[in-house]
Amino acid sequence: MNAEPVCLITPPSIFLLDERVFMNLGILRVAAVLEKLGREVEMLDLSGIENHLDAIRHHAQNSRSRAFGLTATTPQMPAAFAIARTVREVRPGARLILGGPHITLVCAARKREERLKLRGRATAAFDKLASAFDTLIAGDGEISIAMAVSGDSPAFIDADDPKTDLFLTNAKLNELPLPARHLVDVSSYHYTIDGIPAMSMIAQLGCPYECGFCGGRASPMLRRTRTRSTENVVAEIEHLHKTYGVRGFMLYDDELNVNPKMVELMNAIAALQKKLGAEFRLRGFIKSQLFTDAQAEAMVRAGFRWILTGFESGSPRILKNINKKATQEENTRCLDIARRHGLKVKALMSIGHPGESADTVAETKGWLLRTRPDEFDVTIITTYPGTPYYDEAVPMENGKGGRPCWVYTFAPTGDKLYSYEVDYTQVSDYYKGRPDGGYKSYVFTDHLSPDELVRLRDEVERDVRKALDIPFNPSGSVTRFEHSMGQFGADLPPNILRVTGTSAARKS
Repeated sequence: MNAEPVCLITPPSIFLLDERVFMNLGILRVAAVLEKLGREVEMLDLSGIENHLDAIRHHAQNSRSRAFGLTATTPQMPAAFAIARTVREVRPGARLILGGPHITLVCAARKREERLKLRGRATAAFDKLASAFDTLIAGDGEISIAMAVSGDSPAFIDADDPKTDLFLTNAKLNELPLPARHLVDVSSYHYTIDGIPAMSMIAQLGCPYECGFCGGRASPMLRRTRTRSTENVVAEIEHLHKTYGVRGFMLYDDELNVNPKMVELMNAIAALQKKLGAEFRLRGFIKSQLFTDAQAEAMVRAGFRWILTGFESGSPRILKNINKKATQEENTRCLDIARRHGLKVKALMSIGHPGESADTVAETKGWLLRTRPDEFDVTIITTYPGTPYYDEAVPMENGKGGRPCWVYTFAPTGDKLYSYEVDYTQVSDYYKGRPDGGYKSYVFTDHLSPDELVRLRDEVERDVRKALDIPFNPSGSVTRFEHSMGQFGADLPPNILRVTGTSAARKS
């Protein structure tokens, strides 16, 4: 490893109650590819680090790297921007690279504006990102990272184009090395399934459905389903079990049962347990209208005891307005199938869609009370770049309260959703909130103001939990990790790996 190292950074997610639950597997796959190419990788995992800017400042001062790569979801962008500014201050000549979901979504929205010969807010958002970073990567980063860290990297790499060699196919996905989990402090992450320590993994990429609130509907990376082979997925499970001793696995795929070989995969996971003499526990997401008894039976055999499903609403009109392609009856049938096979269900619900009213929120509340899921959450919609709610919205001539506003109309019903303008590089308080309150709405409808949406959301959460005897998740047990200054460099003590890992150190 004679080439200078590449520093990869996971920004903190300060909007979460606990950041040390699931490690970021996307950037760890990128790290694994770089290691396979013979590059040394410095991994800065800033999840849960309170004084993360001190950490990045100190590391940048002492690092040999001249390439700093960040991944960021939309809610992570304020932290990512602050990190970029800090690196610029300390290392003016360093190359800053941004990849991940946010830039991919912005680029998808920008392409739509280009096709329509518009210069809209997505183009402006892209230009702001381009002013802060030297190279932007849209789409899959695993192959494009080699180009991004080269000396003559272009300012924009479009890996979200299936016509290029940068786009991951099923075959390429199977050839990738496993995520470089050895570069983070695995022991500092804590997630359990039925009390069994668990780790997350991704068996497939993409979701082909067209929900109006969902990001990436115009992005091939996020829209096209790419699947790993059954053998490849099972090999990763076996690796995690043997390397880290875990028996719990959270499959973080968008929808497990869009894979036509899902039952085959479940049977192979069951066979692996028999071979190892171990009993696994699994958890993952399924699409309600595709769920069958055969799938449920196979999932239980594989070790599933929980499934999560984005039912979103109990209102037939809202289900139509969000283009969910699932009816209230299909959603109820999904819960019935799960119960027949002893699977617990977490219902993922949301309000603030086009046409949302007190009556439609009441329908969602009533559906939860009738169907009695084992757990649930209720969020308020955000109009992210790359969602139809964002991409297809038009500016209002007179914004509400003097604030710039946008309006999205679901054409088949004419129902509207209004949203305030949000600078996603500066604001993240739209994202979730404490389960017992603290939500903030940047959307409203013809029937409900932002404050009314928050009030109704809180009422649904409170009343349904009380009626179904589902306690709030403990919100006082949040763990924050403090970065120890002055401990980077050749004499890294083991505990600093909760902040940084270095591939060269592991190989020496």
